[in-house]
Amino acid sequence: MVTLVATEGTGSMDMYGQKLCQHLNTPSVHLSFPEPFGTPLLSPQALKFLIHSYEILKALRQHRILHLTNHHLARFAVFLKKSICILTVHDLIRHFDRQGLNTYIRRPTFRDRIDLWLDWQGIKRAKHIIAISHHTKKDLINYAGIPEERITVVYHGIDHDVFYPRPEPRPFDSPYILFVGSEHPRKNLAALLKAFHKLKQDRRFRELKLVKVGEAGGKESDFRAQTLDTVESLGLTDEVVFTDFVSEDMLANYYSHAECMVLPSLYEGFGWPPVEAMACGCPVIVSNVASLPEITGDAALKVNPHDSDSLASAIRMILTDGRLKQEMVSKGLERASQFTWDKAARETMGVYRSVERCLGVSYVPADVVERPVASLLNRVVGESEKVQR
Repeated sequence: MVTLVATEGTGSMDMYGQKLCQHLNTPSVHLSFPEPFGTPLLSPQALKFLIHSYEILKALRQHRILHLTNHHLARFAVFLKKSICILTVHDLIRHFDRQGLNTYIRRPTFRDRIDLWLDWQGIKRAKHIIAISHHTKKDLINYAGIPEERITVVYHGIDHDVFYPRPEPRPFDSPYILFVGSEHPRKNLAALLKAFHKLKQDRRFRELKLVKVGEAGGKESDFRAQTLDTVESLGLTDEVVFTDFVSEDMLANYYSHAECMVLPSLYEGFGWPPVEAMACGCPVIVSNVASLPEITGDAALKVNPHDSDSLASAIRMILTDGRLKQEMVSKGLERASQFTWDKAARETMGVYRSVERCLGVSYVPADVVERPVASLLNRVVGESEKVQR
């Protein structure tokens, strides 16, 4: 039967695997798998990670059918000649960076290119791929040449016991716009800062703040320094609040009391924050590109992410039109209810059974199978990046 492989950490791919593990009745393995992007090829850290990777490979070889929930685990599929791999691909962002098609995060180092090339080969070798959106599926077909019949779209869920309208006191005294995510170029935070600057010229919004939740994006580059330069150049030093990583409970509170949540990303494989925000009764504004229109449906306002004037206008509409705001809240609550982990688990199990039937394997519930070791190895390279989705 299928063994689910999840990675430890608080990144979106880590959380995806962990949530699936909680909702699927199947054996699982939990890996410490930091992704040291930006590490020099010849360095002590690179050597430690190489040794760590070899130990991971030995452990994975013990299982016949694997579901690799973090697509950077695809590199191991290249060497798992006797194992069958189901792979979840969240996006092709790093590969677009590698191929020079865009710079969504940063240009990869030589060592990064080796790891990403191995990931690319592993994607092509996977027996079946779970894509987290139709947009990601389309990219897999168009850029990786994966046959459509080898891809199944299964949307993420969210935890509705956490993300719901919270009655707690407001986390900030001032009204605020909310942004949740890293400060990678693909997140397009600079466009939101420019739009916010335009809004602040209106005396009606003198008390309005912009709250930015989530760490800058790891140690790969000084993304925060770039953000602070933009904030200072726009004269917004006292108007932007940085909270870095927060718990899910606190995040739900932030969503619940925000005037709106804005995500003007240039690329998202799925995009958790808009769905979480909608579930908390928060109006949502997203860019009109990548997966975001697909995920939010008619429950969010959509804007050109390259047009800060349009973005400012959309925010202004939410701030000044009470009827529109209430309509967006109602639509958002309905839309968010469609994304659950129970549904994601059922559809994922459907993929498992389909692959098992092709291999002539009968499904056996996990509670009658000895579960593998729940945690594999001690951390060798430290904690993985804590990037707020």
